[in-house]
Amino acid sequence: MELDQLDQMRVYDRAQIAQYYRRRPWQVVARAVSIFWNFAGFLLGLFWDQLFRQQERNRLRRAIQFRELLTHLGPTFIKVGQALSTRPDLMQKDFLEELTKLQDRLPPFANAVAFEIIERELDRAPDEIFRSISPDPIAAASLGQVYKAQLRSGETVAVKVQRPGLASRLTLDIFLIRWICSWVSPYLPLNLGHDLTLIVDEFGTKLFEEIDYLQEGRNAEQFASNFQHCDYVKIPTIYWRYTSRRVLTLEWIEGYKLTGSNEFIEADMDRSAVIRIGVISGLQQLLEFGFFHADPHPGNLFALPGDLETGIPDRMAYIDFGMMDQLEQNTKETLVDAVVHLINKDYEDLAEDFIKLGFLAPGTDISPIVPALEQVLGDILGQKVSEFNFKTITDSFSELMYDYPFRVPAKFALIIRSIVTQEGLALSINPDFKIVDIAYPYVARRLLTGETPELRRRLLEVLFKDGKFRWDRLENMLKIARTDADFDLFPTAQLGIQYLFSEEGDYLRRQLLLALIEDDRLHAPEVQRLWDLIKDDLQPERILSSAWDAFTEFSQMQAANFFPTFLPSR
Repeated sequence: MELDQLDQMRVYDRAQIAQYYRRRPWQVVARAVSIFWNFAGFLLGLFWDQLFRQQERNRLRRAIQFRELLTHLGPTFIKVGQALSTRPDLMQKDFLEELTKLQDRLPPFANAVAFEIIERELDRAPDEIFRSISPDPIAAASLGQVYKAQLRSGETVAVKVQRPGLASRLTLDIFLIRWICSWVSPYLPLNLGHDLTLIVDEFGTKLFEEIDYLQEGRNAEQFASNFQHCDYVKIPTIYWRYTSRRVLTLEWIEGYKLTGSNEFIEADMDRSAVIRIGVISGLQQLLEFGFFHADPHPGNLFALPGDLETGIPDRMAYIDFGMMDQLEQNTKETLVDAVVHLINKDYEDLAEDFIKLGFLAPGTDISPIVPALEQVLGDILGQKVSEFNFKTITDSFSELMYDYPFRVPAKFALIIRSIVTQEGLALSINPDFKIVDIAYPYVARRLLTGETPELRRRLLEVLFKDGKFRWDRLENMLKIARTDADFDLFPTAQLGIQYLFSEEGDYLRRQLLLALIEDDRLHAPEVQRLWDLIKDDLQPERILSSAWDAFTEFSQMQAANFFPTFLPSR
């Protein structure tokens, strides 16, 4: 049978989808009636609450009802709910919290249908490919289901099979949602600064990427390439010979799901180490590689026990690479800028960063926004680090976004989802976990090592405020960085000395000299405190040797720049 026109569509194309369904009005009307009938009770309940002024009393009840309604409506609406769970510009706080509980699980479809899809996609019967395959799926989600199998060559694999007719179901729902949004958007109390249909198109684009298993395989290999030198992250191998757009065959991962289950809790593993791996690998994805896993829920993460005999450490395995995204270099740099401005409490510059990142439209008047940022974020930063969590920020912004023209770009909605999910996952394993206990040392170490000119420039922005050197910030940053087990102070000091004597470090040399005598006094006590902090980690002879090497290299560079002026030209 010839494949449906929509099943052949590789990328989201709203014009092609609209053209397809305009010729099939009976499908549109039937699904619209079904959706309306399901939503009628929910909307009637909201109207009843408003009529009798019971909104606050029934808010949680309506949030639960909304989550259950989306689950009942199927794959598209489950994905819509997951997307809305990270959109404080669209949903109120109670609804956001309830949507984070939305489970991406549906009853499995028939095995006979799944095996027929495998045969059609791979052009071979399952028993020709697999020595054995589980009689029933081991997991079933909104987009597909997974079988455990063994290849004829002996490898144990996971076989992911897409639900039949999925593209038709998704596109019909997206078409209707987009049509409804085009009508109701002008009447909604939202300050988005743009048409709501653009958010639907962003959602459709990501959803089409997620249902292309060939793209998922490429994502997995790029992810594996980024972590190829990290022995604490495991990515399954993709078996391309047995993979297509609707069937994905990959290495079977045997480990413990990070659900706080008894199996994981009772396993002979360092749970704190596993949490640390998750946070550090997440930060690496965002700040180093720019390519990040946007759906790190418990079912997609496994803890793998290490092996003392072979020296393999405890590891974390990522699976399911359908929902990924890429950050451009300038976006990563602006994110670091935003962190620096947040630390420095430069709220005007922070508002400008929000414009660059797409949270505010270009040309937005930031004068009323700056005091609001200071009020919201000032309270957050005033808390002790031990009391801080990322969800605090998202909850505060959910209120701010109803008063000012903020929106959450799709890319950052995925980032928010990734961070909040990982934080919640860590809390399920260790209720005393604080993400900043790991994240702060990592960021401090990244700034102090300054591997790139951009990071070195941002370190200077942290250390200097209004032209004055902030001794307390350097001292705090060193204290924080030293809590990171991977932080070695000597190589960092060595890099700092080399930078200090380089041409690029000319500005810092002059500023440090001024800092030592600023306010007409010698800052010996501050220098003494810094030395007391680092002296146990540094051997003076190594520091002197490193300083001499850097000075020699600096002198040679200066000489090379000086002598050419006296050499005769040819």
